[in-house]
Amino acid sequence: MKTVGIIGGLGPETTSGFYLDLIFSCQKKDKNNRPSIIISSVPLPYQIEEEAIEKGIGFERILPFLIEEAKKLEKSGADFIVMPCNSLHIFIKDIRKVVNIPVLSIIEETVRFLKENKFSKVGIVSTSATIKNKLYEEAFGKNQIKYETPDDFQQAKLGKLIYNLVMGMQSNKDREELIKIINDFEEKDVDCVILACTDLQLLIPKHPNLKIFDTMKIFSEATVREILK
Repeated sequence: MKTVGIIGGLGPETTSGFYLDLIFSCQKKDKNNRPSIIISSVPLPYQIEEEAIEKGIGFERILPFLIEEAKKLEKSGADFIVMPCNSLHIFIKDIRKVVNIPVLSIIEETVRFLKENKFSKVGIVSTSATIKNKLYEEAFGKNQIKYETPDDFQQAKLGKLIYNLVMGMQSNKDREELIKIINDFEEKDVDCVILACTDLQLLIPKHPNLKIFDTMKIFSEATVREILK
């Protein structure tokens, strides 16, 4: 059984939920052992976090923190590293360069899931930083998967409600706003919608006609497979 090192995302609730998901999922598959997990909570200043999430600016200031934590996890005995945060994958190439252990990608695992399930057109709901840096768009293009994204006005609303989630504020109003944004994808003839921001799973959106997949859950299952190798 491998030891996984987790670099905490921009929301503490997301990291704790990811950790618990790994524990319970591993126990379902192997009741004789608990998974070996090391968590690194990134000491990120709130101002940097707020500007990155809500305004989509200053993300480059996060990289030094991530590199330091990745090196700590490697020295602590992690066999591989994961980041349960889509936006932080802007820096995955930089992190892979500074450590000698694998760094799993939530984007790569999500694309693998979509291809295995034969989805060809996907709606993406994510932070402005994820959209701006075309993390999923480039991966989809390489794998012949078409996609749709919210318009600029909807994206601004997403930035606000995602920041609320990171700050521990959940509301029915934000859930309704998210569902309205997802409703518009129905007219764009998508096969499914992915929540490409791990904090959005806290709102538990449901839709009568569209399949909604949480990238954190997809990533959790991929991480469990790697732990149990």
